[in-house]
Amino acid sequence: MSSAIVGARALAAQATTRVLRERITLDAALEGVLAGAPPLLVPAERSLSFGAVRGFFRHEAILQRVLTQPGKSLEPLVRAILSVALFELEDARTPEYAVVDSAVSTAKSAGPSAARSAGLINALLRRYLREREALDADIARSPAVRYAAPDWLAACLRKDWPERWTDILAASDAQAPMWLRVNARHGTAEDYVATLRQAGIEAVAEPRVPQAVRLVLPCDVGEVPGFAEGLVSVQDLGAQCVAFPLKLEPGQRVLDACAAPGGKTALMAEREPKLERLIAIDVDRKRLGRVRENLERGRLEAEVAHGDAGAPESWWDGVPFDRILLDAPCSALGVIRRHPDIRLRRSPEDLAKMPAVQMRLLAAAFRMLAPRGRLVYATCTLARRENGELISAFLEREADAAVVPVEDWGGWPHLGPADQGGRAGEGGRAGEGGRAGEGGRQILPGEAGADGFYYAALTKR
Repeated sequence: MSSAIVGARALAAQATTRVLRERITLDAALEGVLAGAPPLLVPAERSLSFGAVRGFFRHEAILQRVLTQPGKSLEPLVRAILSVALFELEDARTPEYAVVDSAVSTAKSAGPSAARSAGLINALLRRYLREREALDADIARSPAVRYAAPDWLAACLRKDWPERWTDILAASDAQAPMWLRVNARHGTAEDYVATLRQAGIEAVAEPRVPQAVRLVLPCDVGEVPGFAEGLVSVQDLGAQCVAFPLKLEPGQRVLDACAAPGGKTALMAEREPKLERLIAIDVDRKRLGRVRENLERGRLEAEVAHGDAGAPESWWDGVPFDRILLDAPCSALGVIRRHPDIRLRRSPEDLAKMPAVQMRLLAAAFRMLAPRGRLVYATCTLARRENGELISAFLEREADAAVVPVEDWGGWPHLGPADQGGRAGEGGRAGEGGRAGEGGRQILPGEAGADGFYYAALTKR
């Protein structure tokens, strides 16, 4: 057994264990685990970690069926080693015997506690392989288990999306594509696709979303032509759709109210270089560093400041903004395929707390909006209570607020089902669905290859 192979699996198990024990993000776990790892192990380790975390709840169902004592709790490291192995068996690129032998070797090299479980790991994996056909058929009967969703997530999606919840679960269990945003100051998506082709990278432009390019096969950003020079950035298609409801124009004063890590700030600076003012605010000082890095890489200009969007009196000069983007903190259920650790770190209690946070931020942002200005409320979640229901509740309490119909967003690419209800603004015309006062749009995971994003645009009478 190659020490490199065992090493990659050991690192993946360590990262997965940190997510289980500490409830930190997988990205944070990988940052710590990979700090001293040999560069050659990094791609394999990342792939194994993401596969193990993505499939955790499906793997849990398998293990509960092969354990002689169902309900037995396995220590996090042992549990992580098993999920790494089960992902490899699902992936089917490594011979079954090699996966089992590697899992046992990983356990033996991971310390006394895990070493004592090497025999159990061997027995569980071999029993699964013997009974695999029946076990997989049993698991396939439950959409939640088949797509590795915790019970609370499946229940939430089934309630909010009764006709689409299984499709959403399936999309959330898939690997996310790699989307690029071509800097509008340096060329078109079509020109950049030709540049990629010359570099031997296959890609396609999305004609409905200007500047969006999808790589056929993901690659390291270091291999992307012009990335270091700011000619292109990595940003999901759904996130790039923020440009439509914002409808930026020269001379506007613009606020990005929860800006970190700065992808949307950079997009705004690229799309409209003649803004009077663009200010990016975030409550997290550390993450503001990412905002500055994104702007510097793209040679873009914006003011970056530390501040709480919900308490503007500490940083706002009192001059209203023509455009405000509130990319609100949320449960992030729309980006699970890109951040699979959300399934392990979130809980129903977390979801219940979100609307109060979002309403506080929305109310504060609306106070800073100029009359006839536009506030775009955005999240990367699918929970209606954080999206359409929250917007409806805000409209009920704020007499001066009105919905900007989708037809006035400026070329919305016909993505996502519509909210219903609300008061129409900016002329009061009906939206695409034909009903006056339609609210936002919910892009669903996998739609046009995008992550799940919600957008609503409001104006002040």
